[in-house]
Amino acid sequence: MQKSVLAMAGILACAMLGGCDQAKSPNTVANDVSNAQQKAAINVADAQKDASKEVATAAVKADDKAKDLNNAEVKGAYDVAMVKADGNHKIALEKCQALAGDAQRKCKDLADADYEAAKANLKAAQVSQKQ
Repeated sequence: MQKSVLAMAGILACAMLGGCDQAKSPNTVANDVSNAQQKAAINVADAQKDASKEVATAAVKADDKAKDLNNAEVKGAYDVAMVKADGNHKIALEKCQALAGDAQRKCKDLADADYEAAKANLKAAQVSQKQ
């Protein structure tokens, strides 16, 4: 799953470099936003399914090891939240495509800053909840 996220991030970075500062039509932006929302929803569902499997596996193996179970739940929640943050970031970047020039650049910078802040907050929460 991490490989696909990294691959998607690389593709997105290349796409951003190739089409910098060119506004897209509202219909194209709406379609791209819709596609990003659908992909984000699918990715979240997949992450939730994976997290549930990990929790179930940890519960079977834990044999009264509450610590292992808690850590599996924390990791699962973190993974789901990261997939949501990735999806929200992609959606925000797609919405920026409706803008042109400096406004588009600022929109993308804000989306990137929000994403980095979300990642940092999620990591901090994960560390504080692990046992």
